[in-house]
Amino acid sequence: MRILIIEDEHRLAQGIKEGLEQEAYAVDVEYDGEDGYNTASADEYDVILLDVMLPGLNGYDVCKKLRADGNHTPILMLTAKDQERDIVAGLDGGADDYLAKPFSFGVLLARIRALLRRPHTALGEELRVGDLTLDPAAKKVTRAGKDIKLSAKEFAILEYMMRNPGRILSKNNIMTHVWDFDADILPNTVEVFITYLRAKIDKPFKTPLIQTVRGFGYQLGGSDE
Repeated sequence: MRILIIEDEHRLAQGIKEGLEQEAYAVDVEYDGEDGYNTASADEYDVILLDVMLPGLNGYDVCKKLRADGNHTPILMLTAKDQERDIVAGLDGGADDYLAKPFSFGVLLARIRALLRRPHTALGEELRVGDLTLDPAAKKVTRAGKDIKLSAKEFAILEYMMRNPGRILSKNNIMTHVWDFDADILPNTVEVFITYLRAKIDKPFKTPLIQTVRGFGYQLGGSDE
């Protein structure tokens, strides 16, 4: 899953980025409101972490402009302010959640997971497709009750696919949501990781879950076309 951080405190932004990357998220960072707005408008993200006090456009203005553009990416506002009027201003401006600084990284992760669940009806903490389950918090994958060990990138790809069951995902879709903007990868890289995933979650079992839809991409839980 891909996250955009818009935060002018470089040290904090880099600390959050490094922590999220260890949790298998792809992360981009912008340090002022105007650049953050442009990046959020140009690329597709799963969650935006948005500071309020930014140079150029402040966080409230960035949020309002994105919502006015029809951008519905979940937004978590980050700010040192925790007064009621500031919370109301952020939520009324279109933010989905609000986290006052200082905050623990564990709480931030929990808020992000909650935002990732919101667009998907009836998704609990555990994702399930057939007999395949994935726990985003525990970083645990099982199929038919058997534990499956995945690398961080394999886990990230599978999580994205399991959050979009039955949807045909192009290589570009997967690249956009699993690798950050600066990653130097090619579409063939996606093919390689899909091969790795199939070896672990399909080949040892009777029913394959990852389908190739020729000319379009991959589908989890669908059927060959």
